[in-house]
Amino acid sequence: MPKKSPDLRVRTKAFALRVMRLVDTLPATRSGDVIGKQLLRSATSVGANYRAACRGRSPAEFVAKLGVVEEEADESAYWFELLTEGGLVKPEALADLHAEAGEIVAMVVASIKTTRNGTR
Repeated sequence: MPKKSPDLRVRTKAFALRVMRLVDTLPATRSGDVIGKQLLRSATSVGANYRAACRGRSPAEFVAKLGVVEEEADESAYWFELLTEGGLVKPEALADLHAEAGEIVAMVVASIKTTRNGTR
């Protein structure tokens, strides 16, 4: 199995913490509550599933868990889009978080491809 990146462990945890702080600032509206809960679940799942992937017992298990990480990071990006397009948060306030979600997706996809190809 490929070497796991401590940097990605740190980044996914920091991502979750930043989203936690963001969700606490969302307006107390029905939309804010529902999207906030969905975002909180997906963003915190990114780091949790990456940690699970790092404990994978085989390359197949590692890749499967990374697939979940990819899905959750991409889902988080979707919730960021709804927050801005729905007028709940200004786009510039989410630009860094949205970019981080995209970077996490890109790194995870690269790791999946590397593992499937059996290269490091």
